[in-house]
Amino acid sequence: MRILIVDDNKIALTVARNALVQSGYEVVTATDGHEALAVLRGGSCQLVISDWDMPQMNGIELCRAIRSEDLSGYVYVILLTGHNLPEQKVEGLRSGADDFITKPFNPSELVARIQTAERILSIETRDVTIFAMARLAESRDPETGAHLERVRSYSRVLAQHLSRVEKFRAEINTEYVRLIYLTSPLHDIGKVGIPDCVLLKPGGLNDREFEIMKSHTTLGAETLDAALRQFPRVKFLQMGRDIAACHHERFDGTGYPQGLAGESIPLCARIVAVADVYDALTSKRVYKEAISHEVARSMIVQGEGTHFDPDIVDAFVQTEARLVSIRAQFAEVQALAA
Repeated sequence: MRILIVDDNKIALTVARNALVQSGYEVVTATDGHEALAVLRGGSCQLVISDWDMPQMNGIELCRAIRSEDLSGYVYVILLTGHNLPEQKVEGLRSGADDFITKPFNPSELVARIQTAERILSIETRDVTIFAMARLAESRDPETGAHLERVRSYSRVLAQHLSRVEKFRAEINTEYVRLIYLTSPLHDIGKVGIPDCVLLKPGGLNDREFEIMKSHTTLGAETLDAALRQFPRVKFLQMGRDIAACHHERFDGTGYPQGLAGESIPLCARIVAVADVYDALTSKRVYKEAISHEVARSMIVQGEGTHFDPDIVDAFVQTEARLVSIRAQFAEVQALAA
């Protein structure tokens, strides 16, 4: 594991660095929060040890900045601090810190804390497994390209914007944004059970075929419900199930499979519905060509209040520059891979 140590005190920085290097860790250092963010944006560190008291950007501000960044994976943050009052620790935890070590610290304790962090970070293998499950369904359609990557990126952008809207602040926090990025790729997991003659048909579906296609929502929900019965408190399974079951529901109640309407549709599914339709419209499929962002935008705006939640359509309009940028980035990656 590569560890980033952030401290403006060179002596403390050296002591921490030597303790970790002697224990076999690769260490990089930074002397302030801005420098640390630059390192993290490079994607090479999953664990940060930061001093609380630093000029320019202190440890609390760095924690908040890390949690608001669009980083490639979860970053575990340990604060080195002389602040021991309960309210100070609460402030640190609320800012996004995962652990604390009181200064002056014992090097052995520091290493033990790092080992605990490694166990927690290993949970990210779960995220890889979830994405692999989702790719299983997508792999049956060779023209979907980077559909899952785009949909989860669009969903995260929309959720991040909504987290700053007063109406949604109580429901959408940093953890919610992380979970929707993690679980939105499961929206079409039920397509594993759809026969190729329907899934890959190069033309419109007849009524019977459309009913078969619609069953991917209930198939996906049933798959995740089975896991939820074993692990009923696991949040990512709950959100994944809601997305799989409800991303084809419509705000006016004319969607499927249950005909839910308005806010009876889970918020996560309402977000993914916009992300999924936008990607479907702007991507080539066996049955259609891709359309431009401008046309797709017009269609989504026209669906406000009928197909889509008006608040999420507004978020789509407010963030469209970022969505276009994401689409362009994946198009460039695919072009280079071709």
